[in-house]
Amino acid sequence: MNQYELIMDNSGQRLDAWLSAHMTDLSRSYINELIKLGRVQVDGNIIKKPSLKPENGAKVFVDVPEPELIDVKPQDIALNIAYEDEWLLVIDKPQGMVVHPAAGHKDGTLVNALLAYCKGELSDINGVIRPGIVHRIDKDTSGLLLVVKNNLVHNSIADQIRKHEVVRTYRTVVYGSMPADKGTIDAPVGRDKKHRQRMAVVADGKPSVTHFEVLERYAKATYIEARLETGRTHQIRVHMKYAGHPVIGDPLYAPGRPNFDLNGQALHACQLSFTHPITGQVLTVESPLPDWFDNLLEKLK
Repeated sequence: MNQYELIMDNSGQRLDAWLSAHMTDLSRSYINELIKLGRVQVDGNIIKKPSLKPENGAKVFVDVPEPELIDVKPQDIALNIAYEDEWLLVIDKPQGMVVHPAAGHKDGTLVNALLAYCKGELSDINGVIRPGIVHRIDKDTSGLLLVVKNNLVHNSIADQIRKHEVVRTYRTVVYGSMPADKGTIDAPVGRDKKHRQRMAVVADGKPSVTHFEVLERYAKATYIEARLETGRTHQIRVHMKYAGHPVIGDPLYAPGRPNFDLNGQALHACQLSFTHPITGQVLTVESPLPDWFDNLLEKLK
């Protein structure tokens, strides 16, 4: 059983919506179910009303039961494949798709689709829940994700990631005007001490480095390219918030700000570069900006 204590920091927002933004591994429907089952307390009182709007500073306690054993089944879900050979493939993941099954997301994930498409020919180093998955991107981040078909390739790619030899490049739009046209954010990232579902820049965090370059400036926003030197959970989102310019539409790190009708953060993994473990060739795969991202840029112009 997992127990979480959070501090309400956005009064006026519904409890279920706020928890969904802060506990990103759980779907909003699953959080609603937890509330209705009496597993959520506000200031010591059991709450069964998802629409409740707690005051700022209220202590929110969430009791999440141990996950059930998930029988991960192949599902015929369309995949946008940016590259494929007999050893690996690169998926262009849409915004809103969960990478692997978890509480509240038992099916409809990328892994369910991969099991059907690859007919089980995926590495099993990360177990039955994450076959073929060697790195992840968030549910509401779109773009390129590398998937491996056997353990030999998995170990090689994982080693490249550890050595910072896999180059992952993103496009994002942040609130406000970044003061410099290019730069590096070198700040350790770890679990937020007050909000356990969030990450933050903390003294005892893991070394984290993000390089950025401004592509275009708007009246109240900045369009940038970000390249990961390390790959911590939520790294770009955390580093942009730390710099004072959170990612537009980010429900977890910029709650309450205008989201321009987005369904999540404006973050797209646009390029992936790595050395092929078998051929030795340096591969660079690119993904065009999705329509929702182009629409955001047009609105800001």
